[in-house]
This record gives sequence, C-alpha cells and structure tokens, in this order.
Amino acid sequence: MTQIVITGTGLYTPPESISNAELVASLTTAVIQWNADHAADIAAGHLTAGATPDEEFILKASGIRSRYVIDKAGVLDPERLRPNLKLRGESELGVQAEMSLSAVHQALAMAGRTGAEVDAVIVGCSNLQRAYPAVSIEIQNEIGATGWAYDMNVACSSATFSIQAAVDALRNGSASCVVVVNPEITSGHNNFELRDFHFIFGDACTALVLERSEDAVASEGWTVLGTKLATQFSNNIRNDAGFLNTSEVGERDPHDLVFRQRGQQVFREVCPMVSNHITAHLSALGHAAHDIRRFWLHQANLKMNQLIAKGVLGRVPTDEEAPVILDEYANTSSAGSIIAFHLHRDDLAVGDLGVICSFGAGYSVGSVIVEKASL
Repeated sequence: MTQIVITGTGLYTPPESISNAELVASLTTAVIQWNADHAADIAAGHLTAGATPDEEFILKASGIRSRYVIDKAGVLDPERLRPNLKLRGESELGVQAEMSLSAVHQALAMAGRTGAEVDAVIVGCSNLQRAYPAVSIEIQNEIGATGWAYDMNVACSSATFSIQAAVDALRNGSASCVVVVNPEITSGHNNFELRDFHFIFGDACTALVLERSEDAVASEGWTVLGTKLATQFSNNIRNDAGFLNTSEVGERDPHDLVFRQRGQQVFREVCPMVSNHITAHLSALGHAAHDIRRFWLHQANLKMNQLIAKGVLGRVPTDEEAPVILDEYANTSSAGSIIAFHLHRDDLAVGDLGVICSFGAGYSVGSVIVEKASL
C-alpha cells in the first residue's frame, strides 16, 4: 500500500488570551445584573436566578486555566458576551481564511512546499462562517493552489476525518499534495451566558500537509499507518444554528443556537467508546497499547483524556505519554489534538509510534496511528 506521510504542521494562536479569573468576573457581573432585572419573576417563582461562576470549579471540572480568542473585548463585555467581529465585504478575505493562512504557510514551509504545489485543500471545523463559497476554496485561491477544495464538518472530529479524506485522496491518485486546515472560532458558538459552558472553548487554527512518501522533499515526517472513523447518533452535544432557522415556524430558545451538552452523559458514554475504538484500531494494525509512545488526544476535558488513556493503557497516563494543552488553549474543538501533535512530538525518535485521536458531537470518533520516519 502507498505510504502517506504528514510532512508539515502549522499553528495559528490568536494574540489575546482570557484567564479563568477574567471570565468569571465578566459572567458574575452579567448574572448579577440579569438577576436584578428579573427580580420580580424570580421572587414569584416564574424564573430561576442565574448562578454565578466559580474559578475553582472551572479548573476542577475541566483542567482549563485560560483560552485564546479572536476578540477579547466582546467576550468579556457583560452586556455582549460574544466576540465583536467586523462585518466584511465580499472583496475582503474571510476571517476563517485569514486565520488559516499563518498555519498553512508554517505547515508548507516545514514540508518544503509552496502553495503552487498543493492540489487539494480540505477545511474541517465545527462551525463554518458561511454556507458558500467554501472557505477551503478561498484558502486555495490565496495560496495559489490548484486542483480542488472543499469544507467538511464532523464537529470536534473534523481534523481526523479530514486526515482520512486526505489519505484516501492521495492513495487513489486524486491529489498529490493535500493541505488540511482546521480554523476553529469556537468563541462564536460558545454560550458565555451560562456557568456550565462559558469556560469551555477557545480559538485556534491548525494545518497539516500530507503527501505520498516517495514525493516528499522534507527530511522527516510521520507515516500514517492507519486511520479509523466511527459515528453514533446522539443529541447529548448539539447546536441547532443553521440556514433554516429563519424559516422555522415557532419560537426557539436562543440557547439552542449555540453549543450545549449534557456533560455527565457525554462523559459516561464517550470515554469507553473512544478507549475501545483506539484499542481496536491498534489491534487491527498489529499493535498493542504498550507500543505507543505518545497519545495526542482531543483537548476537551482533562478527566476525560485521563480516563480514555487509562482505558487503553490500563493506568493513568503520564504527562509525557498524553500531553495536555487545554490548560492554556481550552477546548479548540477539532484543532485540539493537532495542537498537541504540533507542540509535543519533536522529542520522539524515528520509529516511535503515536495516536492522534478526536471525539465529540455526533458522536464521532477518529484515530490516526502514525510513526516517525526519516524520509
């Protein structure tokens, strides 16, 4: 079988960061004001008073200490609690394409490629800024790539699903150099109004270059030994924002149009699903858990990652075995596992094995088994 390698990675990190303390202060002000505005209805039992957030709860529940966002002022404004994004005209570069270019150019430089050598671009992310034209085609145009491009959405698993699509395209000959991009502006779909959700997400963009090993010009890369995807329908993680909203008859709760989840059910159902998925994938490739040097897991929740890795290894992983970036970046949806891969792989030796794994809404699970290679 044709060997496919990841020859370059890139990461765009927004310049502004929000600490837990700043986020808690903002929501506390907003909740106090909301409770005051609705005091009569709360006293009459028609409404429940809003709950103020707690910094200690955030760290204990998630392992998150801060997050990067594309607009800090809007998120922390108690009267807004969402990013301030300037409306852009058709002649202006879209915000997702703009944030993608830094990561894409980093990945291309690492791979020793130019944009003109790319003949496929796949954008995979949880939320796309528009229906069409595709963000991927906009990126394709900006870097001078040829061939084709398309957008896809499998929520937090969009990166691993995009990697499999890239691998398949390279193996079947429909592309020779593929760029996978994950521009996640999760601050735009997060619910900063509710205590249970306001701390979860952050913004970032990752990029990967994949090509056939015989075509690679980089001195080293990561051979894709196998990819495995799985989906199982669940409403426990949901966002109903879509183009049909304006055509719906009836009233929606505005909170339906941003991220929401039933956290305890997700924890109970997803953790064993992902552990079993990784174990089965390794077994199918003739490997066992002890063969794996590093797990680059989806950065959603520290306890989830520890439990998933424990289900594979039979013990809680060390920080070296399963590095964590969510303390700094929070949950960046599909970009999380790729950020971990980008930042925590240089110390591995040729022949070392690793697992890139994502999981999230759908439910969706994707795993990519890779081996460091000298090219």
